[in-house]
Amino acid sequence: MGRMHVNLLRLVSRAATVFYLSGICAGLNAQTPPDPGPQRLSLAQAIQRAQQNEPVFANALAAQKTASIDHYLAKAALLPSATYHNQVLYTQPNGQTNQGGQVGAQPSPVFIANNAVHEYTSQAAITETLGFKQLADVHVASANAARAAAELEIARRGLVGSVVNLYYSVQASETKQRLLNDALHEAQAFTDVTQKREAAREVARADVVKAQLQQQQRQRELSDAKLAADKARLELAVLLFPDPRTSYITDAAAAPGALPTHDEVNQLASANNPELRSALADLQAGNAEVISAKAAYLPDLALNFNYGIDAPQFAKSGPDDVRNLGYSMSATVDIPVWDWFSTQKRVKQSEIRRDAAKVTLTATQRRLIATLEEAYAEAAAARDQADLLDLTVRTAAESLRLTKLRYTAGEATALEVVDAQAAFLAAESAQADGIVRYQTAQAELQILTGTL
Repeated sequence: MGRMHVNLLRLVSRAATVFYLSGICAGLNAQTPPDPGPQRLSLAQAIQRAQQNEPVFANALAAQKTASIDHYLAKAALLPSATYHNQVLYTQPNGQTNQGGQVGAQPSPVFIANNAVHEYTSQAAITETLGFKQLADVHVASANAARAAAELEIARRGLVGSVVNLYYSVQASETKQRLLNDALHEAQAFTDVTQKREAAREVARADVVKAQLQQQQRQRELSDAKLAADKARLELAVLLFPDPRTSYITDAAAAPGALPTHDEVNQLASANNPELRSALADLQAGNAEVISAKAAYLPDLALNFNYGIDAPQFAKSGPDDVRNLGYSMSATVDIPVWDWFSTQKRVKQSEIRRDAAKVTLTATQRRLIATLEEAYAEAAAARDQADLLDLTVRTAAESLRLTKLRYTAGEATALEVVDAQAAFLAAESAQADGIVRYQTAQAELQILTGTL
């Protein structure tokens, strides 16, 4: 009887343990979040992610913020500065007295440069320096800030161009992979047809060999296409994700939009071109640097106002109600006389840089004209070829269909069918490249005009 109770207790304990563990496992399974799968990524989202992760753009952004702060500091240098100076000075007495005190005699300090054995200084000091150099430095800082802002826009547009190319490269590689996969199925189907016709003694062995060679070539091309697609996805993912192996899906290629007119592109690009703004700001900075260098020939006026105490006692009043609290003012004019031609050389330096900035500005203007013409011609050519590529695909598909019918009827050779298959694949690949080409060219125009 006792043994039955023990066995019953063991059975109940094991059942409770199994139930408890199964409940824990069920709870863990319930808490495990479902796999969301690959995330869909639009072109705008890709650009936004790249701006957060790309180091060149981050450096350009930091340079723009730093230049903006430099401009603020240059303007602040034109305003008076205020400090509150506090000092306690003790000097060993030499055992004598002098008449340098406020009232009567006082112990003489050992060091003749010091005014008293005990000296307390607590003063508010306001200083201001007026000169042409400070004004010129503000213009230099303003031009540098404008140049940094233009360089930031250049970096942004360059990053957008890179993302656009990589984004459309992913689409193109995936499209080609799909086309090659369809072409492989087509080649396999043709191989089956030739094998059946060989078994029926309708065609020679050479037809089967030709179809098998075509199938093997498609297998190699599909393998290369998969590798190219993986590389394209990794190159884009490096700009977008902390882990380049993150799975994502790009949006399908949309129908190409309408191309703006040539005049509209020229007007937008001329009014909103960062390269031109950067070169112009560089020239303005060069002119301001010349003025700043020449300002060294002129004197500066320094004004100083002090209010507080500078006395043997740390108090408003000294012995016999002598007033310690008061103010002093000073004005200083330093006239440059001789600096071994250093100012002249600095002026020459700034003039050399300014002349180089002029050359850069004119070259930028010429390059802008050429770039706009090239980009618009590329977009127009890609647009004009879109309909022709579509017609080529339809023609190649019809040619393949007719060639296969002729082969089935014994009027065409296997070589003709293989050639028709290759022509159809080439036409589809060219159409896919044409779509990406037009999208890329259109995006390049949008980047040049500042609309993307």
